[in-house]
Amino acid sequence: MADLKPGMVHEEALVVGEQHTAVHLGSGGVLVLATPIMVALMEAAARNLVDPKLDPGQMSVGTALNIQHLAATPLGMRVRARAELTGVEGRKLTFKVEAFDEREKVGEGTHSRAVINLDRFWEKVKNKQGAGG
Repeated sequence: MADLKPGMVHEEALVVGEQHTAVHLGSGGVLVLATPIMVALMEAAARNLVDPKLDPGQMSVGTALNIQHLAATPLGMRVRARAELTGVEGRKLTFKVEAFDEREKVGEGTHSRAVINLDRFWEKVKNKQGAGG
């Protein structure tokens, strides 16, 4: 984690297909980029910024999102998400995230991730499964 410094940036992009639309996901009734897809692209930009720099056996998981979807992006248009690491406090990472289509900014907000140890994470999951309900 020593390689993680505020100011680092990573981008991810996609071309909006029918599988990315609000209609397809059931999150709305229009054939434009769905908010959950925009959010997933923002999270992917943040995750792919930090995870390659973590120690073996570690990865980051999302813990918080505060996102605004500002404008619609139609089918066939490219959209890119940009994540900038703004803070590193122990295992807690904070990001400024933005999304842009070919014409304008379409989303913005903040995102937090936590660095986890995979072995401990899966042990907690297994214990939760065994606890019954």
